[in-house]
Amino acid sequence: MSPSTQREVMNFIAAFDDPQAAAHYAEGPRRFVPGYEALHRMTAILLAEGTPLDARVLVLGAGGGLELRALAKAHPAWSFVGVDPAQEMLTEAARALGPLMERVTLVHGYIDDAPTDPFDAATCLLTLHFLEPTERKATIRAIHQRLKPGAPFVAAHVSFPQTEDERPRWLDRYEAYAVSSGADPEQARKARTAVSAHLPTLSPEQDANLLHQGGFSDIALFFAAFTWRGWVARA
Repeated sequence: MSPSTQREVMNFIAAFDDPQAAAHYAEGPRRFVPGYEALHRMTAILLAEGTPLDARVLVLGAGGGLELRALAKAHPAWSFVGVDPAQEMLTEAARALGPLMERVTLVHGYIDDAPTDPFDAATCLLTLHFLEPTERKATIRAIHQRLKPGAPFVAAHVSFPQTEDERPRWLDRYEAYAVSSGADPEQARKARTAVSAHLPTLSPEQDANLLHQGGFSDIALFFAAFTWRGWVARA
């Protein structure tokens, strides 16, 4: 990991390792990600295509537990390994899951800390946009290496046109949507500034290409909501 990437990732982890920030995490995605709950429902449907009824699923970026909870409720026979570098977020995940935790193993760390035995499916939601392209591709490849042949993978994160004319327009829409969803205008402006200055955002075409370079095929865009995109692919 490059020094600049490591600094950005560590800053991100530090922010979410704060107990108060972790406890209020659930408020953020619902205000900043259009169709957040629908994204979880679609993910549950896509992962079920061709997977066994007792599928074992890898969830990278599992902190907070909202994605795990949605998937566990949708598929009562599935088991999960959730990985996240922020311990407080994993604590919040365990709290959110409650009795569903009996089917979940939480791992504090990164993708390299996840078990290597092959999984039936995997997800990485609202996470990959924090990584520079080289690290993003390496993470995608590491996920691919942990999947059975043909297993589905769902990824969704910040991804929008990056031309000089288009980028500011989409960032304005990101901010406006958050305000319209109830976010404090100052908080929304700070979030816009942080995304613009610190996230190594790629275009949807670049993101899809990284999935291909990471070993995935049958790549399809299934989610597009302002500055957010989601893909389903096969290992």
